Amino acid sequence: MTRFAYVNGRYLPHSAAMVHVEDRGYQLADGVYEVVAVHDGRFVDDQPHLDRLDRSLFELHIAWPMTPAALKLVMRELVRRNRLRNGILYLQVTRGVAPRDHAFPKTRVAPGVVMTTKRVKTLPSTAVRDGVAVITIPDIRWGRCDIKSVALLPNVLGKQAAHEAGAFEAWQVTASGVVTEGTSTNAWIVTREGKVVTHPPGPQILNGVTRLTVLRLAAESQIAVEERPFTFEELRSAREAFLTSTTSHVLPVTRVDGELVGDGKPGRIARRLRELYTAELGRA
Repeated sequence: MTRFAYVNGRYLPHSAAMVHVEDRGYQLADGVYEVVAVHDGRFVDDQPHLDRLDRSLFELHIAWPMTPAALKLVMRELVRRNRLRNGILYLQVTRGVAPRDHAFPKTRVAPGVVMTTKRVKTLPSTAVRDGVAVITIPDIRWGRCDIKSVALLPNVLGKQAAHEAGAFEAWQVTASGVVTEGTSTNAWIVTREGKVVTHPPGPQILNGVTRLTVLRLAAESQIAVEERPFTFEELRSAREAFLTSTTSHVLPVTRVDGELVGDGKPGRIARRLRELYTAELGRA
C-alpha cells in the first residue's frame, strides 16, 4: 500500500515528498512541530496539541499555514489515506522558503507545512511490567524549551547516549542539579513521603499534553501532585519514578544511572496512573 505524506498543499507518495532546499526549517531550524497520537483510528488530545502549536507559532512569529479547522481536515484525510489505526501523525510548520539569512524574510513568504504518519510499535510488555532505565545527562538546551521547536540536536545527542547505555531515555539535569525533563518525555518522581512531584511549566520544559492529562487524572483520583523543580539528589532517593509522553503514556522508571529506584519495581502510583491513562484512551 502506498504511504502518503502531505507537503505544502499536496498529498504525495512518501518516497516523493520533498521540501525546498532553502526551507528555513531545513537550514535554520526555524520551525515548530507537534506529534499527535492516533488510537483506534481517532486522534488523542488533538485540540490541546493544536493549542500548543498555536502558542509555539505565536512565540516565533510564524503565521498559521491555514485555518485550524482546515488543518484538522488535512490531518484526518492523511490518516484516512494511510489507513492508520494506531500510531502517530507528525506535523511541522516552518517560516517558509527564502534566501538564507538569519533575519526574517523581508517580504512575506508562505509558511511551510509537512505532515507524515507512521505506525508505532507497542511497548514491550517487559517495559511496563519491570519498568525502564534512564540515564542522566547535562541539560545543554536553549532557554525556551517551552516552544516545541524543530531544533532538537541536544535531544538527539541525549537520546543516542541513552541508547548506547542500554537505557530507554535520558533525563536532563541543569548545572544547579535540577532535573528538568527527558529528551522526549516529562519526568516525575514520588518522594519518600509519597508526594508526586514534576517540574512546573515554564521555559525550562515542554508542557507535555500527556503530562497535562495525567495531572488532570491524578486530581480526579485525589492523587496530590506538586509542580516544583526536583533535584538529582531527590531523584536518587525517590520511592518511585516515571515518565510520560505521547507514545509511552505513563511508564515506570526503575533504574537511574544503573541504580535502582526504590525497590527496583514499578511503584503503586505509577501503575495506577498508567491504568487511569489507559482507561482514558479507551474513552477517547
